[in-house]
Amino acid sequence: MRPHPDRLLGIDASVRALARELYESVADAPIISPHGHISPELLASNTPFPDPAALFVTPDHYVTRLLHSTGVPLERLGVPALAGQRPPNLDAAGPVAPREIWRTLCENWYLFAGTPVRYWFEDSLARVFELERTPSAENADELYDHLAERLAQPQYRPRELLTRFGVEVLATTDDPADSLEHHAALAAMPEFSVRVLPTFRADAYMSPDRSGWSERLERLAAVSGVDCGSYRGLLDALRDRREYFKAHGATATDAGVDDAWATSLSDAEAERLHRRGLEGQITTEESIAYRRNLLFQFGLMSAEDGLVMQLHPGVTRNHHAASAARFGPDTGHDIPAVTSFAEPLRELLGAVGTSPDFRIVLFTTDETGFSREIAPLAGFYPSVFIGAPWWFLDAPAAVRRFRSAVTETAGFYKTSGFIDDTRALCSIPTRHDMSRRLDANYLAELVLDHQLAADEAHTIARALVGEIPRAVFRL
Repeated sequence: MRPHPDRLLGIDASVRALARELYESVADAPIISPHGHISPELLASNTPFPDPAALFVTPDHYVTRLLHSTGVPLERLGVPALAGQRPPNLDAAGPVAPREIWRTLCENWYLFAGTPVRYWFEDSLARVFELERTPSAENADELYDHLAERLAQPQYRPRELLTRFGVEVLATTDDPADSLEHHAALAAMPEFSVRVLPTFRADAYMSPDRSGWSERLERLAAVSGVDCGSYRGLLDALRDRREYFKAHGATATDAGVDDAWATSLSDAEAERLHRRGLEGQITTEESIAYRRNLLFQFGLMSAEDGLVMQLHPGVTRNHHAASAARFGPDTGHDIPAVTSFAEPLRELLGAVGTSPDFRIVLFTTDETGFSREIAPLAGFYPSVFIGAPWWFLDAPAAVRRFRSAVTETAGFYKTSGFIDDTRALCSIPTRHDMSRRLDANYLAELVLDHQLAADEAHTIARALVGEIPRAVFRL
């Protein structure tokens, strides 16, 4: 399972030779991770990972969804049921032992052939844990013991791993009502050099028809000191929390919404819908209008306070209702949807699209949107940047298609730099390394096709891992 040193650098020998040179010039550059989902509490506590299953299988929906697709129940992979839910497939013996979860992965290793998950796994196991034997049913216990022995060592704790990986900046994803106490604790550690920055994500406050909306408003009011019983009060509370996040190092916000429409309502209409939401009387159509108006307002706020606005719409969340009810969100059954950007963002970009303080990074799981809408928008508006391929598109072939789709329209410097978007800490260096290899291959092809000079290719390769993400995310 030892990863080949020339992986992803191309199959043509002349391209590969130059790609290798380009890759080696950035292979050890610091990692900038401006969008991800690592828990700040995990880093602040620095608690050792309990076992290989808890590190590699249970929390990673890339892994669990594919195993589930072949008939492995999620509870057999350790995915916890929500409070009050008892999965019907859980037998009387109780929770599945971590070793059994790991065996299930190893027995089904063949299922991941050709997937980015397999690539990330092989690279992580070899790079981080010095493990080079291909997992199988026969060696599952041996590999488990090897990994468990490593995880018990101090150098395999979360903070030590991030330092070892060469991570310079790591952004988390955080609720507006979060105290950010773990970020404050990390910032106060002189021995920990990684900048761990919060990211303001207010999705849960945007749709009044969602369960728990009014309770969230009460919590937000408590931490901000601003009454959220009115629409204007909610906006003021969110502004207050944005400033709080900035004071704790935040440079960006994030929004994962059903669609990219950002359209304004009059204050009177927004207040009416806010009241209907609190009364539990709001319709689905009214809630959508309220959410789209809030997205528009968030854009105006970003133009005021300078927080970079990230937008990743177009995912059908919780497609399997029974699994969502039993296990909750982010358990593998989100599905990409066709997504538009140009018309949905017309009003917002008309208002602040040329403002020097406004910046928006657009992500999609609909790869037809890169060349059709996102790259053309970024090719005109100074505020618009193209987000790196995200979930379902963060595979080698899709990343290559992304570069071809956007470069001819917007170039390299209107892209975001690589985004790992991961909950799996040990995959961070692997994912960034994959991106560096793929970009080296793409740049080498341009050079050998006489579209780019070699020295400029080296400049761009360095910019893609340093200058570009730092500038886009105002780091």
